[in-house]
Amino acid sequence: MLEKMPRVLGEALSGLKAGLDGTTYLSEFPGVAETIRVGSDAFADRAALPPRFTADGEGVSPPLSWDGLPTGAVSVVVIVEDAGSPTPRPLVHLLAWNLDPAASLPEGATGPTFGKNSFMKTGWLPPDPPTGHGNHEYLFQVYALSQRLDLEEGSGREALVDAMRDKVLAKGGLIGTYART
Repeated sequence: MLEKMPRVLGEALSGLKAGLDGTTYLSEFPGVAETIRVGSDAFADRAALPPRFTADGEGVSPPLSWDGLPTGAVSVVVIVEDAGSPTPRPLVHLLAWNLDPAASLPEGATGPTFGKNSFMKTGWLPPDPPTGHGNHEYLFQVYALSQRLDLEEGSGREALVDAMRDKVLAKGGLIGTYART
């Protein structure tokens, strides 16, 4: 969708970015212990996302794994946000909850406990930054929770964050980057 934005407009907006401080990770749960190690077989921390996981490729979600969850973790939440989006708040690319703490998310994962992304669709929203806007940072956030969430399928970021309050035991993050040149 944003690949059709003229390059000159993307360049003009290059200084406007939501920023990492606006992500759920830093704005909603800043004091939570960062003890979870998050990784992916598809990209390293702060490295470029392969195009297959973006709107310029197949648009499937990348595989994600985690370890180092604290004792007492009953479920896991995954949130992916674009800190580089030219919007007041980072765009939501994925919301998933009630995941098994011992599991991971395989490539192209879907499920009944996935929420609505910023384009109001359930599941993975492939990165699609404006041409010329510069590098975007996609923060893959993993949260360990003390209980499962009673949350309606297809809920959005606000409902998920509210449901998580007072249940987050630890968190961890992984950043993938992408730019459309």
